[in-house]
Amino acid sequence: MANHKSAEKRIRANETKRLRNRYQAKTTRTQIKKLTGATKKDEAQALLKEVSGMIDKLAKKNVIHWKKAANQKSKLAKRVNALA
Repeated sequence: MANHKSAEKRIRANETKRLRNRYQAKTTRTQIKKLTGATKKDEAQALLKEVSGMIDKLAKKNVIHWKKAANQKSKLAKRVNALA
């Protein structure tokens, strides 16, 4: 157990941030799955714009690595462009 007030506060703050990061990452993964399953190109393009923003936010906050974010966005863009 922490001995200092500041350490106790840091523990509480870290837990709050952890839960927020988990929620945002899970929501993004769900949207990625939704985009992957899309069959209409116009629908997929709209979803791609939304998902790209979500991925960028995760990378900016260091929830995921910026190179992983770039790879995911590239992969999703390829998939959307391949739709007829």
